[in-house]
Amino acid sequence: MRVARNLAGLAVLQVRRHPLRTGLTVLGVACGLFLLTVVEAMHRGLERATASVPGDDRLVVFRSGRFCPSTSRLPERYGAAIAVVPGVRSVVPTLVLLSSCATGLDVVAFRGVPEGTLGPEIASPEALAAWRGRGDALLVGPALARRRGLAVGEAFEAAGMRATVAGLVDSQEAQHRNVAFAHLATVQGVARARGSVTQFDVQVDNPARISEVAAAIDALFAAEAEPTRTAPEKAFVAQAAGEVLGLVAFARWVGLAAAAAVLAVVANTVLIAVRSRVQELAVLAVIGYGPGAIAVLVLCEGLLLGLAGGAVGVAAAAITLHLGGFSLTAEGLSVVFAIDAGLLLTALAATVLLGLLASVVPAWQASRTPVLTALRGG
Repeated sequence: MRVARNLAGLAVLQVRRHPLRTGLTVLGVACGLFLLTVVEAMHRGLERATASVPGDDRLVVFRSGRFCPSTSRLPERYGAAIAVVPGVRSVVPTLVLLSSCATGLDVVAFRGVPEGTLGPEIASPEALAAWRGRGDALLVGPALARRRGLAVGEAFEAAGMRATVAGLVDSQEAQHRNVAFAHLATVQGVARARGSVTQFDVQVDNPARISEVAAAIDALFAAEAEPTRTAPEKAFVAQAAGEVLGLVAFARWVGLAAAAAVLAVVANTVLIAVRSRVQELAVLAVIGYGPGAIAVLVLCEGLLLGLAGGAVGVAAAAITLHLGGFSLTAEGLSVVFAIDAGLLLTALAATVLLGLLASVVPAWQASRTPVLTALRGG
């Protein structure tokens, strides 16, 4: 135990002896871990938004052949017919109005819904009362509010719509954190879509029959001028976020490249540190520190460098994602960057592993160098 404390103290001392080299290494590691954490947050957010789980009971009814919410127009009267389909628990007609139909980080999505369809699972009773009290009121998701700097009582204008923030959304649903709920009639007026909606959000009473209910809804309107295509909500998000899926897949390769860069930065620094003090390590060997102890000393240095840089990078990523409220939005559906304690711990564990791996070769070289050769500086 005493030897271990001595080795740890020596490792800290060696790291502190060269502040410029240590600082640059920590900065390089921090940049790599920042990128890796952001990419992994994006990936986790996509998984949460698209991965089906037992108990999913929500369907989305869209117009068949649509390629953007602005091209999906269904008669509002369809809602009454859907409500009597066996297995349907509730139907919410929704009109989606977007600031842009392209995939982006700052797309504003207004969801116009009837006044009586929002309950306490969406917002507090006070916020709901304020929203119901005026036609131009909005309930804004927390991610959108942070990104645009919105507060209750402020005016907000986007996509040709001007309204007032009546409250913030409290729902933990990923798709509710980056939207603004408005009154259906108000959005219909702005979009010039009286009597029409973009989609119907359907909840079924038995998740095991979700495919059966979807088929029944589509069969009901197959002969209409505006036929429908009904899919589970998670599958609908996955289909709409096709571009995002490709982007995230590529971004994960970028994250792996960042991890490789961290490995190279730490390995290079530790190797330089070992070669610059060959004689010091030889003296340690002479006074009784064996090859194993010297190897552990070098491994500790790499671990300290990696852990310090990783902590800085992960903390910077967490603060940036929390304050920025970033999300990728495609066709009005959002993939919120998911930052949580599990991701932070995973990123820090990756830093520890990279720091140790980067130090293996320098540690092996230091422990294998003959004492006499080291004392001569060779």
